[in-house]
Amino acid sequence: MPRREETALIQRAKEYDQAAWVEIYERYKHSIYNYIYYRVNETALAEDLTQEVFVRALESIDSFTPRGISISAWLYRMAHNLVADHYRRDRELPLDERLVVPDEGTGELAERRLAHVELRKALSRLTGDQQEVIILKFVDRLSNAKVAQTMGKTEGAIKSLQHRALASLRRALGEK
Repeated sequence: MPRREETALIQRAKEYDQAAWVEIYERYKHSIYNYIYYRVNETALAEDLTQEVFVRALESIDSFTPRGISISAWLYRMAHNLVADHYRRDRELPLDERLVVPDEGTGELAERRLAHVELRKALSRLTGDQQEVIILKFVDRLSNAKVAQTMGKTEGAIKSLQHRALASLRRALGEK
Protein backbone atom coordinates (compact mmCIF):
# COMPACT_ATOMS: atom_id res chain seq x y z
CA MET A 1 0.00 0.00 0.00
CA PRO A 2 1.46 3.41 -0.92
CA ARG A 3 2.69 5.44 2.07
CA ARG A 4 0.20 8.29 1.52
CA GLU A 5 -2.72 5.86 1.29
CA GLU A 6 -1.61 4.04 4.43
CA THR A 7 -1.20 7.30 6.34
CA ALA A 8 -4.77 8.28 5.40
CA LEU A 9 -6.04 4.85 6.46
CA ILE A 10 -4.26 5.14 9.82
CA GLN A 11 -5.73 8.60 10.36
CA ARG A 12 -9.21 7.30 9.61
CA ALA A 13 -8.63 4.38 12.00
CA LYS A 14 -7.54 6.82 14.71
CA GLU A 15 -10.89 8.54 14.24
CA TYR A 16 -12.52 5.11 14.76
CA ASP A 17 -13.88 5.06 11.21
CA GLN A 18 -15.53 1.64 10.97
CA ALA A 19 -14.75 1.30 7.26
CA ALA A 20 -11.06 1.91 7.96
CA TRP A 21 -11.02 -0.84 10.56
CA VAL A 22 -12.81 -3.23 8.23
CA GLU A 23 -10.20 -2.47 5.56
CA ILE A 24 -7.30 -3.04 7.98
CA TYR A 25 -8.84 -6.27 9.23
CA GLU A 26 -9.63 -7.63 5.76
CA ARG A 27 -6.22 -6.66 4.41
CA TYR A 28 -4.15 -8.24 7.22
CA LYS A 29 -6.25 -10.93 8.96
CA HIS A 30 -4.99 -13.84 6.84
CA SER A 31 -1.31 -12.99 7.07
CA ILE A 32 -1.48 -12.34 10.82
CA TYR A 33 -3.42 -15.58 11.32
CA ASN A 34 -0.87 -17.53 9.23
CA TYR A 35 2.01 -16.02 11.16
CA ILE A 36 0.44 -16.96 14.49
CA TYR A 37 -0.71 -20.41 13.33
CA TYR A 38 2.81 -21.38 12.23
CA ARG A 39 4.04 -20.40 15.67
CA VAL A 40 1.36 -22.19 17.75
CA ASN A 41 0.09 -24.94 15.37
CA GLU A 42 -3.39 -24.87 16.86
CA THR A 43 -6.31 -23.48 14.87
CA ALA A 44 -8.50 -22.27 17.75
CA LEU A 45 -5.58 -20.66 19.57
CA ALA A 46 -4.36 -18.99 16.37
CA GLU A 47 -7.86 -17.61 15.77
CA ASP A 48 -8.09 -16.29 19.34
CA LEU A 49 -4.65 -14.68 19.21
CA THR A 50 -5.39 -13.15 15.81
CA GLN A 51 -8.54 -11.56 17.17
CA GLU A 52 -6.56 -10.32 20.17
CA VAL A 53 -4.06 -8.62 17.81
CA PHE A 54 -6.86 -6.61 16.22
CA VAL A 55 -8.48 -5.80 19.57
CA ARG A 56 -5.14 -4.50 20.85
CA ALA A 57 -4.62 -2.57 17.64
CA LEU A 58 -7.99 -0.87 18.13
CA GLU A 59 -7.17 -0.11 21.77
CA SER A 60 -3.73 1.33 21.01
CA ILE A 61 -4.19 3.00 17.60
CA ASP A 62 -3.91 6.44 19.22
CA SER A 63 -0.32 5.72 20.23
CA PHE A 64 0.68 4.40 16.78
CA THR A 65 2.86 6.80 14.82
CA PRO A 66 4.17 5.38 11.53
CA ARG A 67 7.70 6.92 11.54
CA GLY A 68 8.89 4.50 8.87
CA ILE A 69 6.95 1.53 10.24
CA SER A 70 4.01 0.18 8.28
CA ILE A 71 0.79 -0.86 9.90
CA SER A 72 1.52 -4.46 8.89
CA ALA A 73 4.86 -4.36 10.75
CA TRP A 74 3.03 -2.97 13.78
CA LEU A 75 0.45 -5.79 13.63
CA TYR A 76 3.15 -8.47 13.19
CA ARG A 77 5.02 -7.09 16.21
CA MET A 78 1.83 -7.35 18.27
CA ALA A 79 1.31 -10.91 17.02
CA HIS A 80 4.90 -11.79 17.91
CA ASN A 81 4.47 -10.38 21.42
CA LEU A 82 1.18 -12.22 21.98
CA VAL A 83 2.70 -15.54 20.91
CA ALA A 84 5.71 -14.94 23.16
CA ASP A 85 3.39 -14.07 26.07
CA HIS A 86 1.37 -17.23 25.43
CA TYR A 87 4.46 -19.42 25.69
CA ARG A 88 5.80 -17.62 28.72
CA ARG A 89 2.48 -18.25 30.48
CA ASP A 90 1.97 -21.84 29.41
CA ARG A 91 5.59 -23.02 29.12
CA GLU A 92 4.67 -25.12 26.08
CA LEU A 93 6.91 -25.92 23.14
CA PRO A 94 6.25 -23.40 20.36
CA LEU A 95 5.89 -26.01 17.62
CA ASP A 96 3.58 -28.99 18.05
CA GLU A 97 5.19 -32.29 17.13
CA ARG A 98 2.08 -34.48 17.28
CA LEU A 99 0.95 -36.40 14.21
CA VAL A 100 -2.78 -36.39 13.63
CA VAL A 101 -3.98 -39.47 11.75
CA PRO A 102 -6.12 -38.30 8.83
CA ASP A 103 -9.75 -39.44 8.83
CA GLU A 104 -9.78 -39.75 5.04
CA GLY A 105 -7.24 -42.60 5.16
CA THR A 106 -5.58 -41.59 1.90
CA GLY A 107 -1.90 -42.36 1.57
CA GLU A 108 -1.19 -39.04 -0.14
CA LEU A 109 -2.76 -37.03 2.66
CA ALA A 110 -0.88 -39.07 5.26
CA GLU A 111 2.40 -38.46 3.41
CA ARG A 112 1.74 -34.71 3.26
CA ARG A 113 0.93 -34.62 6.96
CA LEU A 114 4.07 -36.59 7.77
CA ALA A 115 6.16 -34.20 5.65
CA HIS A 116 4.49 -31.29 7.47
CA VAL A 117 5.34 -32.82 10.85
CA GLU A 118 8.96 -33.37 9.79
CA LEU A 119 9.21 -29.77 8.64
CA ARG A 120 7.73 -28.53 11.92
CA LYS A 121 10.21 -30.67 13.88
CA ALA A 122 13.04 -29.20 11.83
CA LEU A 123 11.69 -25.68 12.39
CA SER A 124 11.54 -26.32 16.13
CA ARG A 125 15.33 -26.76 16.11
CA LEU A 126 15.84 -23.20 14.85
CA THR A 127 16.19 -20.17 17.10
CA GLY A 128 13.15 -17.97 17.59
CA ASP A 129 14.51 -15.33 15.19
CA GLN A 130 15.30 -17.98 12.60
CA GLN A 131 11.78 -19.41 12.87
CA GLU A 132 10.30 -15.94 12.55
CA VAL A 133 12.33 -15.03 9.45
CA ILE A 134 11.40 -18.32 7.73
CA ILE A 135 7.71 -17.86 8.49
CA LEU A 136 7.62 -14.20 7.43
CA LYS A 137 9.66 -14.79 4.28
CA PHE A 138 8.33 -18.12 3.01
CA VAL A 139 4.88 -18.54 4.57
CA ASP A 140 3.72 -14.92 4.55
CA ARG A 141 5.86 -14.16 1.47
CA LEU A 142 7.09 -10.81 2.76
CA SER A 143 10.00 -9.04 1.07
CA ASN A 144 13.31 -8.74 2.89
CA ALA A 145 12.52 -5.06 3.49
CA LYS A 146 9.16 -5.92 5.13
CA VAL A 147 10.72 -8.71 7.19
CA ALA A 148 13.43 -6.31 8.35
CA GLN A 149 10.85 -3.71 9.27
CA THR A 150 8.69 -6.25 11.08
CA MET A 151 11.59 -7.71 13.05
CA GLY A 152 13.29 -4.37 13.71
CA LYS A 153 16.51 -5.38 11.92
CA THR A 154 18.41 -4.28 8.84
CA GLU A 155 17.91 -6.00 5.49
CA GLY A 156 21.50 -7.25 5.66
CA ALA A 157 20.81 -8.82 9.05
CA ILE A 158 17.67 -10.45 7.66
CA LYS A 159 19.56 -11.90 4.67
CA SER A 160 22.23 -13.30 6.99
CA LEU A 161 19.64 -14.67 9.42
CA GLN A 162 17.70 -16.23 6.55
CA HIS A 163 20.86 -17.83 5.15
CA ARG A 164 21.74 -19.34 8.55
CA ALA A 165 18.14 -20.46 9.12
CA LEU A 166 17.94 -22.22 5.76
CA ALA A 167 21.29 -23.92 6.34
CA SER A 168 20.13 -25.10 9.78
CA LEU A 169 16.83 -26.26 8.30
CA ARG A 170 18.63 -28.26 5.60
CA ARG A 171 20.82 -29.92 8.25
CA ALA A 172 17.82 -30.69 10.45
CA LEU A 173 15.87 -32.19 7.55
CA GLY A 174 18.89 -34.20 6.51
CA GLU A 175 19.23 -35.73 9.99
CA LYS A 176 15.67 -37.20 10.07
